[in-house]
This record gives sequence, structure tokens and C-alpha cells, in this order.
Amino acid sequence: MATAPKEAENAIDLEEIHTERKELPKGQKTFTVEEAVETIGFGRFHIMLFFIMGSTGVAEAMEIMLIAVVSPLIRCEWQLQDWQVALVTTMVFFGYMVFSIVLGLLADRYGRWKILLLSFLWAAYFSLLTSFAPSYIWFVFLRAMVGGGVSGHAQGLIIKTEFLPIKYRGYMLPLSQVFWLAGSLLIIGLASVVNPTIGWRWLIRIASIPGILLILVFKFIPESARYNVSTGNMGAAMATLQRIAKMNRAVMPEGVLRESIKESRGRIKDLLHPKYLRTTLQIWIIWLGIAFAYYGVILASAELLERDLVCGSAAPPVQDSDNDSEESHSPCHCHLFGPDAYQTMIISTVGEIALNPLNILVINLLGRRLSLCITMGCTALFFLLLNVCTSSAGMVGFLFMLRALVSANFNTIYIYTAEVYPTTMRALGMGTSGSLCRVGAMVAPFISQVLMSASFIGALCLFSAVCVVCAISAVTLPIETKGRALQ
Repeated sequence: MATAPKEAENAIDLEEIHTERKELPKGQKTFTVEEAVETIGFGRFHIMLFFIMGSTGVAEAMEIMLIAVVSPLIRCEWQLQDWQVALVTTMVFFGYMVFSIVLGLLADRYGRWKILLLSFLWAAYFSLLTSFAPSYIWFVFLRAMVGGGVSGHAQGLIIKTEFLPIKYRGYMLPLSQVFWLAGSLLIIGLASVVNPTIGWRWLIRIASIPGILLILVFKFIPESARYNVSTGNMGAAMATLQRIAKMNRAVMPEGVLRESIKESRGRIKDLLHPKYLRTTLQIWIIWLGIAFAYYGVILASAELLERDLVCGSAAPPVQDSDNDSEESHSPCHCHLFGPDAYQTMIISTVGEIALNPLNILVINLLGRRLSLCITMGCTALFFLLLNVCTSSAGMVGFLFMLRALVSANFNTIYIYTAEVYPTTMRALGMGTSGSLCRVGAMVAPFISQVLMSASFIGALCLFSAVCVVCAISAVTLPIETKGRALQ
């Protein structure tokens, strides 16, 4: 019988967070934020929320994907070697990793909305500065600062998650991938026009415009009502819920909003509490592996196109013996993208939305854990298929499927992480996961841009093995969040 209390302690049962803070008058009706969100339902407010918060993905995609389309140009301008090109991407994600934890802590303490606004201001400022970078060192430093700002964009997803009714989360959150796709396609399209004409510096300046415009519309989105309740700010939470009900032309629940016990917020040690330890560690492994695979695919695609690799060969194409140009003998592989390369990048990027409808269906039918296991397993398989000797069309097809699968992986883990943690530590849970995610992203450039040159099959096997580990970790997660109320 002594094991019962221990079992209760180790179970992830977060209902305690909704315990009443004080006795209410007998017979007084009360309701929680969760009940209010479910009663109000989906409506015009959520459509506005979807487009504004979803558009943060456009700005984030443009800033992150920017490196893939400017790397050939900075390689030529500053005569960079492979490891120096890889270091640019690594430092972007280093900045993301450090700031992700800091901003997650601040968001749980001071609010999601404030940190989201701060992160956009920060990213836009340093992105513009990057376009004036006088040297490689300055470029690396300033892009790291941009990565730090971009890490705060995850607060947009958290705000969206905390306002959505249960049955809509599994559909609306994956649909947000459309915005990331739009940002990726936009930066590739712009690069194909801007890079050959006015240069990569103007591309960076243009890429910062969507983030600046979004800052102007954030005022239409309120702070999370769940966050306000967790801090005891019942008036603000009630005003927000009434505003949503008015916009949706819905009726609020009867009674008064129930206040919860004030708890410490944004503490890393809470993530490692026995109740959450296994979940947290497995989520971290999955985030790290997914980012490693995702950015590995993106950078490997750019590397394959830049060096015209075919049939699994890791060597640069044989040059015409009569061509004695400096470019053909350059140890820095100075080879700019042509129209065909940009076209291939666009086709493979469209793959990110190809499996989205199927991914949404599987997430809601099979649950988050099993669907993530399936897509991670398929990702491992397609990494190995890249080594199959095939035509350029076949290679594009493999890259297309890989982009579709790695995108589905990100969709699912984003949803799961936002759903599994309580409000008092949701932003921190996303922040630390995003930070570990960037560790994988920091390593990926050295595998895709350095190791792949030495051993093509070795790099592919490494990517595949990591995906298999993530698939096992996903299917053994201790809790399924499908149909589960936010705690």
C-alpha cells in the first residue's frame, strides 16, 4: 500500500493546478478558462488569431532559410571554406538556443505577448544590421543575434494554442505550416531575382519587411487568458474572454471565472520534477533529432545543388580541362545558383505542405505519439534512399518526400509539446525544447556541408540513425495528448 502515494506523485495529473484558491459562496457557479474557451467555441477571433500568429512563421522561415540562399554568395565574396559556411548556420542556431531558454523563462513570468513583441523588434533590428556587415566575422555575429530574436517567435504558437478549443487544435496548428511554407517559397523566389541583380545585402533588407509589418498588427491580439489567470490577473482574463465571445457572437459560461492557486512560474527544475522528468527528456531527444534531420535536409539540398552532386557522389563535378577560370579551380567551390537550382529548391520546399492534410488526419485519428513514430521512421528510410543512383528528377522526388516528412515531424512535436505542459510552464517547456532543438540544428551544417563531402553514405546513415532513435522515443512517450484538455 505504500506505493500508492508514489504512483500518484509520478502520474502526470495536473488537475491540481485548477484547485480553487479560496472558498466561494455556496451555490456560486464558477468556470475555468478551459471551460470558457470550449463554450465560446471557434469563430472570427480564432480566424484573426490564425492569420496573425500564423504569419509569424512567414517571418521566421524567411530569416532561417535566408542562409541557404545566400551561402553561395558569401562563400564567393569572402572566399570561405566548407567549415566557415557551416559555422554561419551553426551560430544562428547557437543564438536561437541561448535566447530560447531565456525568452521562455521571461514569457512564463511576464507574459507571452510582451516577449513576442520584443523578439520581433530584436530580430528585425539585427537582421537589418546584417545587411551592412563589413566582414565575415561581423556577419556571423549579427546572424547569431537574429537567431536569438527569432527564438521568441514560438510565443505566437503558444498564444494560439492557449486560445483554441480542444477539437480544433489538432487541425489548426498543423495548418500553420502553410505560413512557414509561404515564407520559405518567398525567400527562394526573392533570392532568384534579387541575388543576381542587386545582391544578397538587399535580399536581407527585403526579408526583414514581413517581421516589421507584423509588429504593427500584434496590438489586435490580447495576452493569453490562461497566463493572466495563472498570475492572478482575473480582470484581464475575464475581459479577454468577453472580447472573444463578442467577436465570435457567442455566450460566456454562467458564473464567475475561477481563480487557481498561484504557483511559481518558469522554473527549469519543474520540468525535471519526477512527474515530468521522463516526458521532458524524451521530448528533448525528439526535438533535437527532428531539427537535426530538418535542417540537414535543407542544407543538404542546397549543397547538392551548389555542387551538382548526382548518383550519391560526394565529389564536385568534373570540370572541362579547357576551363582555366579561377572559379573552376577555387577550393571554396564558388558556384552560384542558377535558375534550375532555384526551381528545384522551390519544388522540394513545396513538399513541406504535400503531406499536411494526411498528417492532420493521422494526428487526429492515431494520436500524436504513433503518428510521430510513423513519420520519423519514414524519414529515416528516405534519407537512405538519397544514396540510390537516380536521375535528377528522382533526386528531386526524394528531396520532395523528405521535406514533406520532416515538416510533418515538426508539426506533431510542436502540438504535443504545447499540449503536454501546464500553463505555468508551457512557454518554458517550449523554450527549452526549442533550445535543444537548435543543438541538432547547430550540428546539421557540419554533417550536410562538411561530412557529406568526405563520406556521402556516412552522412546519410547518421541522419537515418538519429531518426530511428526519435521514432522509438516518440512511440514510448508516457502520455497521449489527443483529446486532452490543456492543464
